Amino acid sequence: MDALDVGVVGCGTAGAAVAMFLARAGHRVTVYERVAEPRPVGAGVTLQPTGQAVLARLGLLAPILDCAARIDRLHAVRHGGRTLVDLRYADVDRRRFGLGLHRGTLFSTLYDAVRREPGVTVRLDAAVTGVEHGSDGITIRGVAGALGRHDLAVAADGSVSELHATAGVPVRAREYPWGALWFVADDPDRIFRDELYQVVRGARRMYGVLPTGRGPERDTPVVSLFWSIRTDDHVRWLDAGLAAWKPEVLGFDRRAGFVLDQITDPSQVVLARYRDVRMTRWHGDRVVFLGDAAHAMSPQLGQGVNLALWDAMVFADAIAAAPALPAALAAYSRDRRRHLRHYQFMTRTLTPMFQSSSRVLGWLRDRFMPLGDRIGPIHRLMVRTMIGLEQGVVRAPLQLPG
Repeated sequence: MDALDVGVVGCGTAGAAVAMFLARAGHRVTVYERVAEPRPVGAGVTLQPTGQAVLARLGLLAPILDCAARIDRLHAVRHGGRTLVDLRYADVDRRRFGLGLHRGTLFSTLYDAVRREPGVTVRLDAAVTGVEHGSDGITIRGVAGALGRHDLAVAADGSVSELHATAGVPVRAREYPWGALWFVADDPDRIFRDELYQVVRGARRMYGVLPTGRGPERDTPVVSLFWSIRTDDHVRWLDAGLAAWKPEVLGFDRRAGFVLDQITDPSQVVLARYRDVRMTRWHGDRVVFLGDAAHAMSPQLGQGVNLALWDAMVFADAIAAAPALPAALAAYSRDRRRHLRHYQFMTRTLTPMFQSSSRVLGWLRDRFMPLGDRIGPIHRLMVRTMIGLEQGVVRAPLQLPG
């Protein structure tokens, strides 16, 4: 098809990646970012082999490898030490591994690259309020009026997307009642390495630590600590104070003492909230949704940034292969359906087993997940799901290069 004029809403993971893919294919791209001065924020994320493959295609994997921590397994145990699951990448493919990465490092790498990309214009302090369809294009609107008219609008502005209400694409969204407290600590001696480690007690308590490589503007290794909490219990947590919380965390992992010593004020511990976004298709007339704007889910499977990157690559490939824009949009929704449906289903199934008030679900998890982990085909399915490859039990998994 002829070169398109594309407006991308949001300069996060999906927005920056798709902007670079489209610009390199000869399209004109404008990225609208509501923040006046974007900066790296957030805690640790796991960059799975799927996300790594997309960054490699963009030529951005090398700087990520330089900063990240290699992860060889997910090791989850019950409070008291009994293993719940032990998922090792090598059990499926010895070439594969995860990368523990500060979210800010991923942001900075993508943001710096998209700012340098010929064919991409980044407009900061450009808060988008919606879109307006016309006979020959789509207008992206802001508080003061039209921001730009384009052939295509890409919604990549997160789970609370400003385009949900005006794009004409059915969407259902709700906030999860559970979230997580997180803190990023210096770990110069690399006490935590090689694994994402989790400890659970029933479905109400979950502790996790992720080696996170070198964070933005830090020379020493860092580690991210996560603590599951109901969002409406956050005020009570603040009122109880750190003196009540720290001993409980140490009861889950004595190694965390040096992390807790770095927390001197509750304001250092950030509450992360999560949303669930459901769409029957991820495109409309001259508009497409990517990343959390399309399919936000609980971080239970740790797939958010990886699915966003894969969205960007698949959409760019659909644009390159289709003779016209409507066909490309339909192909994108079709091509993403199996992969996304699997992860949405698995996330919605597993999340209440790890973050809920149910005693029954926690009991069922503790009884049956270790059994499944010992059965070869089920174990390998778990590992492929962790890696990001699964498309459902009756579908062939995604194939990665290399």
